[in-house]
Amino acid sequence: MAHRAIRREHRATRRALRTSLRRRAAETRLVASCRRRPRSLTTVAIAAGVDRDTAAGCANGLRSVAKRLGLTPAQTARTRRTVNGGRARKTRTVFRYTLAQVRRLLAAYKPRKAEYVFAAALIGALAAS
Repeated sequence: MAHRAIRREHRATRRALRTSLRRRAAETRLVASCRRRPRSLTTVAIAAGVDRDTAAGCANGLRSVAKRLGLTPAQTARTRRTVNGGRARKTRTVFRYTLAQVRRLLAAYKPRKAEYVFAAALIGALAAS
């Protein structure tokens, strides 16, 4: 009986380790993709470690700063997926921000809410590295 309990513990431990490894690998891939190509402001914030609700609010503030500065995001083409897992025939133009543009936005961004100040610091650290 003790042997089965030990096996069960080992399986549970390995399962937890695999889960944490998958999570860390996904975070690393997201950060790398933000450095490689233009991404949305919310995605950059999430890659920096900001939670989703705060990231959305901070991205809205950064978008209003972009409008004030007259900064237009980079245009990228996106092919959507179909329901069956294939690719749609039509590509769509979407607007994403490069890290250089995010740095410019952060320089002019003056948030008042404490959460957004902390989020801007995290995003700045990601954009600077």
